[in-house]
Amino acid sequence: MIDDGLETQSVAVTSPLAFLRSASLSHIGKVRQTNEDRVLDFPEHGLFAVADGMGGHSLGDWAAMAVIQSLIAIGGTDVGQAAILSSLRAANVRINAMAQERGVTCGSTIAGLVLAPSGKGLIFWAGDSRIYRLRDDRLDRLSSDHSVVQELLDAGVLTASQAKVHPRGNVITRAVGVRPTLEIDFVAMESSPGDVYLLCTDGLSGAVDDNEIKDFLLHPVNAALDALIGLALDRGGKDNISAVVVRV
Repeated sequence: MIDDGLETQSVAVTSPLAFLRSASLSHIGKVRQTNEDRVLDFPEHGLFAVADGMGGHSLGDWAAMAVIQSLIAIGGTDVGQAAILSSLRAANVRINAMAQERGVTCGSTIAGLVLAPSGKGLIFWAGDSRIYRLRDDRLDRLSSDHSVVQELLDAGVLTASQAKVHPRGNVITRAVGVRPTLEIDFVAMESSPGDVYLLCTDGLSGAVDDNEIKDFLLHPVNAALDALIGLALDRGGKDNISAVVVRV
């Protein structure tokens, strides 16, 4: 499923390969006038992603959709690192050209997951959209934010509690389209039966603590997703809120 960002959407899909179940949802939130998030829920090819656009004046949602469309264009023949990097580079060129033409800055985060029946997996990301995995009652964040605050955390300048309220909390250091060249992090991994993955934009991760995420991911994918989005909305819904939950 591709979320067009206009309405809240939720769907659970069983892959034709019968090893994945997924659900995806995007909500505009309670404050923003436009939903600049997009989600990709493509279980038949084991491909999932969230994108959070920036730029305003309809450019943010356009940039996020350009990123998602680039991944869809890969098709099902080769959803590997080379194909993903090539598709995202093409999106980067397209978005950067539009920004140059209009004399503005626009772009989109990306956080993606590829899962194969063999158990092989791949995650990739740029920006502060996140990828989590629940395995054997342990929640791990598989991605590391490309942000000013994360750099300060890594350097020991900030504590976790200080990071949550830092005034530059929304400043990211990487995104698709903001520069002529693109930097994407890739990590190969192995999935196991029972794993649950969460891909989300910062509208969710900024409102819901990791311990709460862990508790919700113990539920079926639709229930987990509805509860997570609902909690972020209850806490103000100050940003667009989007997520994909995938159970192996």
